[in-house]
Amino acid sequence: MNSAGLLCETDWPRHRPFLIGVSGGTASGKVRNTACMMETDPYCSQLLLGQNKVDHHQRKVTIVSQDSFYQVLTPEQKAKALKGQYNFDHPHAFDTELMCQTLKDIVEGKVVEVPTYDFATHSRLSEKICVYPADVVLFEGILVFYTQEVRDMFHMKLFVDTDSDVRLSRRVLRDMRRGRDLEQILTQYTMFVKPAFEEFCLPTKKYADVIIPRGVDNMVAINLIVQHIQDILNGDICKWQRASVNGHVSGRSLKRGVAEHCEKASGGVNMPAKRPLLEPSTRPH
Repeated sequence: MNSAGLLCETDWPRHRPFLIGVSGGTASGKVRNTACMMETDPYCSQLLLGQNKVDHHQRKVTIVSQDSFYQVLTPEQKAKALKGQYNFDHPHAFDTELMCQTLKDIVEGKVVEVPTYDFATHSRLSEKICVYPADVVLFEGILVFYTQEVRDMFHMKLFVDTDSDVRLSRRVLRDMRRGRDLEQILTQYTMFVKPAFEEFCLPTKKYADVIIPRGVDNMVAINLIVQHIQDILNGDICKWQRASVNGHVSGRSLKRGVAEHCEKASGGVNMPAKRPLLEPSTRPH
């Protein structure tokens, strides 16, 4: 404990993670962004967090998906789902109680078992994924900011803001690879996906600390966020605590990081930050 009453590196539990929420619309690139930060995506050529070089029992960074927490469907619901008539984008589609408890256990540094969901059969499989304690945990999904109890656990909240036409084209290609019929995909999108995005997902954008336009194509924003995460992985916990307000990272510290990044890149000249790359959540939407 330092003179300011803040936790220093030696006081901080080794595997009590820095929890990051990553949200955005369907096919916005949430998984690609988180995978890119961990250098598990072949489209990302830069070494970022280097997760692929860490043994799974000693992971520094790990990803958990909200998709793992879809409700177990009744036979009637499963029949609707197979016809594209079940709303998977509604908050009620998720097992929020299990999701909250799992995240609480993760934050406490416990080893947890995460359900596995099969999108082809719309079923929760018997096999589970074992998630070991980590220094940084990224939790991604369309509605990870919707429930306040979950939202309040995050130390940083990111929203991937991708054009709706791009998201639709990606979703069509993805679902067709899963064996879905094109007409069924488009019907489901217009009946459930688009209305649910506008009603439940898009309003949570206001809770984000950082908004990432263009998703995985915005490597400037991703690199800045990764640098912030690396500070924590390198043990700069005191800096994290000073930049926190009630346990949540202040957007001001990230904006200052943008300015410092630009200053270093310009050889000491304090260049103005490019605001469209990292939009503060207080900006009008």
